[in-house]
Amino acid sequence: MKLLVKFNLLFVLAMALGLGVSGWISRSLLQANAREEVLGTARLMMEGALAVRGYTSGQVAKLLQTQMKYEFLPQSVPSYSAVEVLGTMQSKYPDYSYKEATLNPTNPRDRAVGWEVDIVQGFRSNAERKETVGVRDSPTGALLYVARPLRITDPACLQCHSSIQAAPKTMVDRYGTANGFDWRLNDIIGAQVVSVPMALPLARAKASWQGFMVALLGVFVAMGLVLNLMIWLVIVRPVNQLALLADRVSRGDLDAPAYGVGRKDEIGVLAASFGRMRTSVVQAMRMLES
Repeated sequence: MKLLVKFNLLFVLAMALGLGVSGWISRSLLQANAREEVLGTARLMMEGALAVRGYTSGQVAKLLQTQMKYEFLPQSVPSYSAVEVLGTMQSKYPDYSYKEATLNPTNPRDRAVGWEVDIVQGFRSNAERKETVGVRDSPTGALLYVARPLRITDPACLQCHSSIQAAPKTMVDRYGTANGFDWRLNDIIGAQVVSVPMALPLARAKASWQGFMVALLGVFVAMGLVLNLMIWLVIVRPVNQLALLADRVSRGDLDAPAYGVGRKDEIGVLAASFGRMRTSVVQAMRMLES
């Protein structure tokens, strides 16, 4: 087996090992980065919802106070506005879903169900917890979610939710008296929840991983070609020339030219040793002839 073939076999083995290790490490890192990217977008959506809530309670609700005496307008409710605005954002981010899951909501669409109840209860049992992140199973596959507690910090909220008697009559007429009351200041009444299919970060990670592996394979192939050329020029060709020279001398061609004179590397040392051996052979043959 030729020297260059042996080198290429070793190089392919090393390349396969390098691709395997690099692929395993990069896959894990890219999945983690994709997950954090998705969670970052989810957190940004939550901050946007909080901004809408603050704007609604601080400015919009005051403008609608007169109309509220005659008709209840849900646009004056911070949670309603936040859900509506985030629902509009879903046209650009269809994979993200936003909900203000509440244990005892006025609007039935905000009622916490199943796993959302567990999240809210978790915030209630640990008031210091600011956020929770997890993965849950759903009929459509695994979902990645991030949740933050909704706490009553504005006394103005209690004007509608403390008791039936204190609530606006128009709101009671619209939603009834069964839900949305007995809230207290500083109570955690629900949670902001943004859910994303796990397929989204995994798909992003897979696309990035495939691009990285193709690029890495291209780098290895280019390195292999360059190394083959260098080995051919620096090692294989000089060794072949020394082999041809040795063959000529062994056949009696004592006038074959010297090779590798002046080289300071291992090939030069080999060529110098061969030159001394050839000189010794020539002298021995001449002594025999005489």
